[in-house]
Amino acid sequence: MWVCCFHELADLNYELTMRKIIIGVMGPGEKATAVDMQKAYELGKLIATQGWVLLTGGRNVGVMDAASRGAKSVDGLTIGILRDHDNDGISEAVDIAIFTDMGNARNNINVVSSDVVIACGMGAGTASEVSLALKANKKVILLSVDEETKNFFQKLVSKNLYCANDVDNAIAITKEILA
Repeated sequence: MWVCCFHELADLNYELTMRKIIIGVMGPGEKATAVDMQKAYELGKLIATQGWVLLTGGRNVGVMDAASRGAKSVDGLTIGILRDHDNDGISEAVDIAIFTDMGNARNNINVVSSDVVIACGMGAGTASEVSLALKANKKVILLSVDEETKNFFQKLVSKNLYCANDVDNAIAITKEILA
């Protein structure tokens, strides 16, 4: 009996010490397009289906909200790194809200806390997150961005930048990165 119990405790300890994989999805808020939000929803859903944790900026707009809703549609775990210190504007699909009261400086927390960063759409805030992630030596996937944006980031770095044509391709690249 003691042997059985010891193995059960060892298995439990192993499960408790395994860190979850966190995938950051970054993208525009108020200026997100319908296409950005549709892709973000699917991305969140597929991230959760893989058993990964979704991390976003946590707000109830744009890519952040859509990705979180996608993950929650399949009972995924979602983290929102909020720029303010209050509950205003948080996505209802965020499980764990982390209040930073740092404004846009919270973008660095978003990317360094993520194992892989996927940019879904592009805006000034997303561009800053991609830049911070690349500077921190994080792997970044640009999802369906235009050639000008790809060229801009490719001129800045020679490694850690990947381009995906669609959501399934972004997930396949993420799996390769994590392997």
